[in-house]
Amino acid sequence: MNEETKRNIILNNYKNPKNRGFENINIREYVKSNTSNESCIDEIDLIAKIDNNKIIDIRFEGEACAICISSTSIMIDTLINKTIEEANTIYENFENMINEKEYNKNLLGLSIVYKDIAKQQSRKKCALLPWWGVKKIIQNYEKKNL
Repeated sequence: MNEETKRNIILNNYKNPKNRGFENINIREYVKSNTSNESCIDEIDLIAKIDNNKIIDIRFEGEACAICISSTSIMIDTLINKTIEEANTIYENFENMINEKEYNKNLLGLSIVYKDIAKQQSRKKCALLPWWGVKKIIQNYEKKNL
């Protein structure tokens, strides 16, 4: 994927993010998480509906930079309809990619656009922030359903 294509995907998901807003949903059916970056404005509230170990829906609200909002949008698109096990595997591979470790690019879908984010160390947190929020949601869900 060339740089212009990556940039277009990031900008499109920043300007038109998927699943933004909590209106018209029964929030009691969702698990919530808040993540923020203490070194900038990024703050994302995530909610996820998980049923029978499958992610049914993820929604978000918040203020953040283009990298963080686009990463949130792409992450949501990547994880909806995945099992908890699949989501954990995708999360691990995304985090490995961001930290320049071995990963399976075939699992990441459009999240692969952040492959080179490690070249800008200060942007790694921006890309990872929503993923950390979903990881908290999954951990809370797993604790409740042991």
